[in-house]
Amino acid sequence: MQRVVLAMSGGVDSSAAAHLLLEEGYDVIGVFMRHGEESAESCRVDDGSENPLLPILQGRTDHKQGCCSASDAMDARRVAGKLGIPFYALDLQADFSRIVDYFVDEYTHGRTPNPCVQCNNWIKFGRLFDYADSIDAEFVATGHYAQLIHIDGELALVRGVDSGKDQSYVLAGIDRNYLPRMLLPVGRFAKPEIRRLAGEVGLRVADKRDSQEICFVTSGKHGQFVRARSGTSTAGNLLTTDGQVVGQHEGIEAFTIGQRKGLGVAMGEPHFVIQIDADTGNVVIGPKEALQRRTLVATQANWLTAPPTKPFDGLAQIRYNSPAVPARFIPTAADRFSVEFCDPASGVAPGQLCVVYDQQRVLGGGWISHAKA
Repeated sequence: MQRVVLAMSGGVDSSAAAHLLLEEGYDVIGVFMRHGEESAESCRVDDGSENPLLPILQGRTDHKQGCCSASDAMDARRVAGKLGIPFYALDLQADFSRIVDYFVDEYTHGRTPNPCVQCNNWIKFGRLFDYADSIDAEFVATGHYAQLIHIDGELALVRGVDSGKDQSYVLAGIDRNYLPRMLLPVGRFAKPEIRRLAGEVGLRVADKRDSQEICFVTSGKHGQFVRARSGTSTAGNLLTTDGQVVGQHEGIEAFTIGQRKGLGVAMGEPHFVIQIDADTGNVVIGPKEALQRRTLVATQANWLTAPPTKPFDGLAQIRYNSPAVPARFIPTAADRFSVEFCDPASGVAPGQLCVVYDQQRVLGGGWISHAKA
């Protein structure tokens, strides 16, 4: 029986993934990732004792560290108990600290970070493999809506069946060498099917709402979180595209390219964030047409197939919730490429991931450095 380490968040997707893996005959070990932003009480079992930590990543039990949320930890543990699989809580405070530092640094430099992508790169398909190796587990699994299939004799990452829930975008940065050891059991299902399946096998999380917030920003207010963590002021002026000062703001971390709401000024017609200048603290706002960009440059490229050496056509997705659009890709180095959109794209934000698709297949991606009209 092949052993698999499954990342369990306490949600319906990873819970259903556990059931599906058991149905396929795997030896499943459930793990829950503790990031240290809340009280350790959230990971105690019913008799008040501490849930066992994974030996490879065990930290100080006297330190006030905790789970992503108390209810999520309990939900994950109950699902594991219901299914009869081992369940552990991973102490990943140090690893999550790296993600928090990245998150804060990107915002204070006028970029828009994507911590979920980095969590997949560094933790879910990074540190979890360390543990998998330590217990001779062949695979690491998650509840992502994406699929792994063979195309022309090569294992490929492709979009999930449910286009509305597809999460292939956030997996574009993983190490290509891990693909053969990854399992994505829910990717071949639509979300309603997963909820129905969870209900049929008696999982209490079948109707649990999907999480919409960044797990370590428990308040949901990322601007306040960044200001508190950075300890520096990035306040500045709000300017129009013609240089007119129309207001002030408390910090550039509250803004992202393409943002419309929360600008703090009334302009009489819709205005959007066009540019963020970390050096001056200025945030430029303007009409929607000012957002359009024809090209971008992406760096720190990661490829899930042989790295391209010649220009090629494909689809570019510049944000998790943005559609993939036709573009031409021009490799300029092993870890760098430029993108020429067939039609101007709006909302191209430095710091976000530009993922390269060949129809449904993820070829790779790179972090947006800058864009031009």
